[in-house]
Amino acid sequence: MERLDKAALNALQPPEFGNESSLAFTLKSLLFFTTLMITAPIGLYFTTKSYIFEGAFWMSKGDSYFYAIVAVFAVHVVLALFVYITWNEGSRQWREGKQD
Repeated sequence: MERLDKAALNALQPPEFGNESSLAFTLKSLLFFTTLMITAPIGLYFTTKSYIFEGAFWMSKGDSYFYAIVAVFAVHVVLALFVYITWNEGSRQWREGKQD
């Protein structure tokens, strides 16, 4: 019975999240990539619209799908960078935890 009580008490304790620097890195990277996900596609859309497609190539305003393609490409690049950074951070934490 005593063994069961210890198991119940251990189940009620909150989980440990490791070190605080890992959590801080995760939150900072999430905030950075959220900001980048909002600003990069919108900024590239209007920049390429005014300077590249309408300015250099003299395209009409009706050809807006070219600007959208650039914005969608920017979203995919930001997502790929986020997955790459998060994957490497997770595998580093896993290796450090496995060596303990």
